[in-house]
Amino acid sequence: MKKIAIIVCALCAICASAIEIETVWPKGKMPHRQSHQIAAMTDVADKPKFNPDKHRVAYLEWMAKPADSVRTDACMILISGGGYNCCCDMAYVARWNEALTKQGIQCVNFVYRTPRPVGLPFYQTAWEDAQRAVRIVRSEAKKRGFNPEKIGTISMSAGSHLALLLATSSQTPAYEPIDAIDTIPCHINWAIVNAPAYITTDAETGIPASRMGYGLDVKLTDVFHFDAKTCPMSLHHGGLDEYSPNGSTLVYRELRRRGIPAELHLYPDKGHGAFGLDRAIEFMNQMEFYRKLQPEVEIMQRYAGDEARREMIKEDVWPEGKMPDAQEHQCKPYLEWYFPKELKTNAIQIIYSGGAYDFNGPDGFEVAPVRRYLNELGMTVVTMRYRTPRPKGLAKHTTAWQDLQRAVRIVRTKAAEYGLDGSKIGIMGSSAGGHLTLMGVTSSMHQSYLPIDDIDRTPCNVQWGIGIYPAYALTDGADGENTGRGNADSAILVPEFSFDMNTVPMLFLHGDADGYSAMNSVKTWEKMRSMGVQSELHTLCLRQHCFQSKAAPGTGSYNWLDRIGDFLRTKNYLPK
Repeated sequence: MKKIAIIVCALCAICASAIEIETVWPKGKMPHRQSHQIAAMTDVADKPKFNPDKHRVAYLEWMAKPADSVRTDACMILISGGGYNCCCDMAYVARWNEALTKQGIQCVNFVYRTPRPVGLPFYQTAWEDAQRAVRIVRSEAKKRGFNPEKIGTISMSAGSHLALLLATSSQTPAYEPIDAIDTIPCHINWAIVNAPAYITTDAETGIPASRMGYGLDVKLTDVFHFDAKTCPMSLHHGGLDEYSPNGSTLVYRELRRRGIPAELHLYPDKGHGAFGLDRAIEFMNQMEFYRKLQPEVEIMQRYAGDEARREMIKEDVWPEGKMPDAQEHQCKPYLEWYFPKELKTNAIQIIYSGGAYDFNGPDGFEVAPVRRYLNELGMTVVTMRYRTPRPKGLAKHTTAWQDLQRAVRIVRTKAAEYGLDGSKIGIMGSSAGGHLTLMGVTSSMHQSYLPIDDIDRTPCNVQWGIGIYPAYALTDGADGENTGRGNADSAILVPEFSFDMNTVPMLFLHGDADGYSAMNSVKTWEKMRSMGVQSELHTLCLRQHCFQSKAAPGTGSYNWLDRIGDFLRTKNYLPK
């Protein structure tokens, strides 16, 4: 293997110190050498005087070491995409290197052979190069100051297909051993997987997903073996990607079946691209891959006061004597309007808590911090207390659903009186409240009670929903925790969700380790995508139910409120 010091990094203008190039194969030992293949990033290969004979062997580019003040014992391998026809993601590689080096992580760019080999699987020579590259990286851990069991990858597109091969199939040799390096394990310890291509069976021949990843016979390709060394992953995918995001949901489900911590991040209205680098860093923080977590902080301590509130107005949901299906053991439902000191949007967010449909309240950690956060951003919030405990002789959610439909109608009717827009209303709930949100989002054309006054002539559809660890959404947990964790194909969405023509986009946030399974959110997201409704989803590794009540800084569970702000800005309900 040959090492060459390079003074200027072609990928990254900010990299002032020397990087080092290290070829992957010894001379004459590279398997399946083919005369049309090269190993070069396209900014090099496209130069007028490029000599392909000097760029036949896959190589590693060791990037500049992190500053001693932040340096950790972790290493990340950066893997470009390019359809296995080239390595073209110079901009992503530069961005990843800059961000991860600032975190104290040693980065190394991996450049594999392209274009696709002839007479072999389209990924074969790249896979051979990749397994060898991981072995070399691991062999250099002591010399370069990182832990040989703290090696991750970050990748894009075809590079993510290759990263998944490394992450799931390291116990399957891609080539015959040639020297002592090949006695070193080639597994990786975690993977950040952006927009993986070719992972559903309608795309496994190396094409965009011909059926968008849908169909009873469309499955996860069997190229990935999910062996004993399969590592934790953070999967990131755009909802409009022609390399179907359903592939990422299928990988995520397989990881859950094996009890491997994982995150899934799905971005609405996004095509093929790498999104959510900050989410990837939060994932690595939560998993403690490169540094220890800071102490957890209670969210009610972080959002303890109502400094951003101008005033609060309270009102009943139902006129006296007009409440449908009234039952003496249930609490009285009411609304509270929270107006911000500085109004910056005419949109309105309705929020309510969970409580298994046995109790609920607007002043706890599931509601109060969100309304305070949104008041700070200039949004009006309406909190709701709905009827609990569960009604007798009716489905568990019936009276709460009636209260929600009435609440939306009241808010829509009174919005103009407060200088707000009744056509810009969203709903948000947690746990059982998340189930209630799904009812409001998917079934607003389904009447839950007979009209009692003119307010009930007003539609009760909303413009968006926010589901925080929604419960009871799948048939294996319709009235409790998901007995099969929602992973089985037999666990399907419960029948009370109509998914009518007024179904609107949602933001889902769910703990990966939640007994009220994250698959509640994932399978609802899949259903919405099949209808053409683009929703956003983030699952959080290692986190249980009520992930936000206490969380460590630098993790998704700590920063979760910002996902709400980002979602509302993207939908133009908050100023950007």
